[in-house]
Amino acid sequence: MDNVLPSELLRAFSELGFVTQSENMLPILQQARKAACVSDITVLLEGETGTGKQVLARAIHCLDEKRRRFPFLIVHCSALSESLVESELFGHRRGAFSGAVADRQGLFQAAHQGTLLLDDVSDLPLAVQPKLLDAIQRGAIRAVGSDREVRVDVRIMATSNQPLCSLVTQNRFRADLYHRINVVRLLVPPLRERRQDLPDLIMALARRHSMIYKPLDRVDAALIEFLVSQPFHGNVRELDNAVQRMLFAKTAGTTLDLADWRVQLAEPELSANPDPLGEAASVIWKVITQNGVSYAHALREIEKRILQAALSIGGRTRREVARNLHTSERTLYHKMRAYDLSRSSGP
Repeated sequence: MDNVLPSELLRAFSELGFVTQSENMLPILQQARKAACVSDITVLLEGETGTGKQVLARAIHCLDEKRRRFPFLIVHCSALSESLVESELFGHRRGAFSGAVADRQGLFQAAHQGTLLLDDVSDLPLAVQPKLLDAIQRGAIRAVGSDREVRVDVRIMATSNQPLCSLVTQNRFRADLYHRINVVRLLVPPLRERRQDLPDLIMALARRHSMIYKPLDRVDAALIEFLVSQPFHGNVRELDNAVQRMLFAKTAGTTLDLADWRVQLAEPELSANPDPLGEAASVIWKVITQNGVSYAHALREIEKRILQAALSIGGRTRREVARNLHTSERTLYHKMRAYDLSRSSGP
């Protein structure tokens, strides 16, 4: 493994979704590749929101020869209420609490022999942290309402968009749990520190949406030069959002350029569009007919992206987001689970 060439390492992770050509990513990817070879070691991925921590965690799982044939599951700690988090992690027995109408397997058991990613672990309620620590250390869990322990073989990875060590000093995160999950620590740099990744990232993001939008051939050098100067506080997630808007607004050609960037920044004039839902429906109809996208797939994508936008800008809490969507918090929660969205998900 130590003999892997830098170019081969970058290519291996790019093929697994973590697109980069940045030299400052090499030490991080070398550590990630080494961690993949030690499949029982815990990994903590820290970095700003939208930097690709989940993508890197999944890549580590895919490179883990022992576990890659088994599940890679994500628990979005920020999306779980304190009353349900223990049931989500460890499962429950019928009648354990109001609403427990049947036995339910927790995520630890569902991820048996695979990997469980604790996304936004900093948001995990303090009351549950000792039980999580015990489960990780002993490799055993007990479902809510059960008196029987079940052995589990799960690799634990965790992400945080703020340094956990500072939360420990503030007594907002348990020191013993922090030390248990902080065996391998990978600090994923923000996009502004890996700007040479912009051309490849834009093309990779455009390919990700090729089922809906027309494919691209290239990205104009002037656009790249301009984007290098942008702050991208939302990092790759913000870039993905901008790429989608550019693809959505593009009417001709297969090259993204500065004009496309300016169009996607423009505020819509609602007065000129008396029927915005009708116009949106017409656009989706064109996508279905011109790109061979199924009706069901188009509806799913639209709902998912509305939810992503709402979670990104629709409120500070899930309750606020639900209110702005004119739906119930329970419905929003189930939709988030259905589309595998976290509270920090953005477009």
